Amino acid sequence: MKKILFPTDFSDASKNAFIYALKLADSIDAEIITMHVYQFPKVNYVNVSEYLHEIYDVTELSNFENYKDEVPILRNIAEENNLDKVKISHVLILGNLIDEIQKILKHENIDFIVMGTKGATSLKETFLGTVATKVMNDVKAIVLAIPEHCKYQPIKNLLFITEYKPEDIEPFMRVKALAKVFQAHIDCLRVQSPHHENKNDYMEDWNELSKGHNIALHSISGDDVEGIILNFVDSYKINMIAMHVYHKNFFEKLFQISLSKKLAFHVNVPILAIHE
Repeated sequence: MKKILFPTDFSDASKNAFIYALKLADSIDAEIITMHVYQFPKVNYVNVSEYLHEIYDVTELSNFENYKDEVPILRNIAEENNLDKVKISHVLILGNLIDEIQKILKHENIDFIVMGTKGATSLKETFLGTVATKVMNDVKAIVLAIPEHCKYQPIKNLLFITEYKPEDIEPFMRVKALAKVFQAHIDCLRVQSPHHENKNDYMEDWNELSKGHNIALHSISGDDVEGIILNFVDSYKINMIAMHVYHKNFFEKLFQISLSKKLAFHVNVPILAIHE
């Protein structure tokens, strides 16, 4: 059975993302492992050592109580969406979230990480906003980030952002397999600078990969990469964006698009990040 890891902080954004995790699990016959990671509070008082054990006990107890209260809520979400047949297990861990995700990836054969993220206005100061981008960058897994205000809809139009290079082919094949599960159309999009010369064009290979499938290949020239992507998402009614993680800070740049662009797609379109 496939496995989906679902890191959660029990926020509304996280609960909203849980619906996507359930739908994905149902589609690919997977189980879900929910994961809540907490840390001890930083204590700055002088001579606090005699109280430290008591503080930690209270912290552990409160985290356990919170987790115990939240688990039935996740189960209710599954029942409300007629997905209570999906197997769900729960993990409560003391530690650093990224480190603990890395550990669980080693011990369990995790196929996807699904998590919520918050909007651009509060990205830097929100737990899930900063963590989602860090997970996308640092964790070598397929990560599906679900924006806070994204209401679930069937995945019918999937956008794969690419440079049509050989190194994009393996991630593309994963997207292709997922699209088959969802019976979705794939639009592949390359955004190129008008001044860029394409010395190595592998379009013939990509045309061959797409032949006989519900796939369209696009190339658009322009300097405003993010703006072009946003307009494409809106025009083609895209309901999931997939991309190969090339650059360590790419997602931070993408998530911090100016609100003046009006179409901050991370607010309403899920993003699938695929590592090399």
